Amino acid sequence: MTRATRRGTAGRAGRKEIPGTAHDAVMAVDAVLAEYLDARLHEAHEVNAVSAREMASRVAEFVQRGGKRLRTAFVWCGWRAAGAGGDLRTPLRIGAALELVQACALIHDDVMDGSPVRRGAPTVHADFARMHRAGGMNGSEERYSIAAAVLAGDLALAWADDLLTDTALTSAYGRQLHREWRALRGEMVAGQYLDLRAQAVGSSDEDEAVNIATLKSALYTVERPLALGACLAGAGTSTVEALRSAGRCAGLAFQLRDDLLGVFGDPEVTGKPADEDLRGRKLTYVLALAVRFAAESGDAEAVVALRPGKVMRSDDEVSRMRAALERTGARSAVEAEIARLSALSMRHFGDSGADHHVQEQFASLLERAVGAAPARSEEDDA
Repeated sequence: MTRATRRGTAGRAGRKEIPGTAHDAVMAVDAVLAEYLDARLHEAHEVNAVSAREMASRVAEFVQRGGKRLRTAFVWCGWRAAGAGGDLRTPLRIGAALELVQACALIHDDVMDGSPVRRGAPTVHADFARMHRAGGMNGSEERYSIAAAVLAGDLALAWADDLLTDTALTSAYGRQLHREWRALRGEMVAGQYLDLRAQAVGSSDEDEAVNIATLKSALYTVERPLALGACLAGAGTSTVEALRSAGRCAGLAFQLRDDLLGVFGDPEVTGKPADEDLRGRKLTYVLALAVRFAAESGDAEAVVALRPGKVMRSDDEVSRMRAALERTGARSAVEAEIARLSALSMRHFGDSGADHHVQEQFASLLERAVGAAPARSEEDDA
């Protein structure tokens, strides 16, 4: 079936046209989210008005506050790469479910990191703390806000599961969708726990840093969304595997960029503080590289600045750590790795058989995700 025929069929069925670009899909998913969240809020009010007002409404507001909607865009890329078969609303619903999983991950991550700001506004647990103070409530403000935020994240995940399940039940490829979804959730939780554990034991291991970045972010940000989109179109094994490889490389490049922004980014642009990872000595690939480079070069000052120690570091200690990441060459090395992974991702995506238009969309999306245009690899020049 040609694209024109698909659009004609969609029109006769009373549906909108297939989103022509990843950006169109991102814009369209907001409407799907709004409709779905409105229904969930109505249900929440029927259960209990207080919980709906103070808990469910906060989750819905957080989800709709913004974000790049990268996972939705990658679902669209996988779907289009595999031929864009089936109901055009299905990839948007999968995208909406992923945005709800992302909300759960961010709410819980902010609790674990003690982050005060997300997307330019107070984090969910910080907002619950404000409500506790303003209401003159009894007990510990901190314990209340943390417990409430954990429940808020749980609710976002429950809504995500419900949306994915409802969508899978109406799809011919529901079993494959559920298999990808189940793996995605398990990988994300494993990555979050390993991240927490590595910080607690003061790890500086490079392989562990890469493993955490892969599980915590790369898989559920890019690889699984691409595979979910491909499943919706009934893609063959070779197409799905090419997309998985592209997604693994792109997702890791995305997390490495996020790590750099967590140290060197402008809070006015990123919407979050730029020193939390250093203050808590979170294990990232750039930190692991810096530790090794410092030891190899005999940079005693950097070794001292980067070694494990107390949980929260002073502003002066954070400044010395940031300087060490620059001086050892770790920041430059990570920039080079981001470029290498981006080029490799583009080559794998081309192997999926996606047409030129979809490849251009993927390249644009990758540039947006990693902050730089994908460079040509040596193989491209061969």
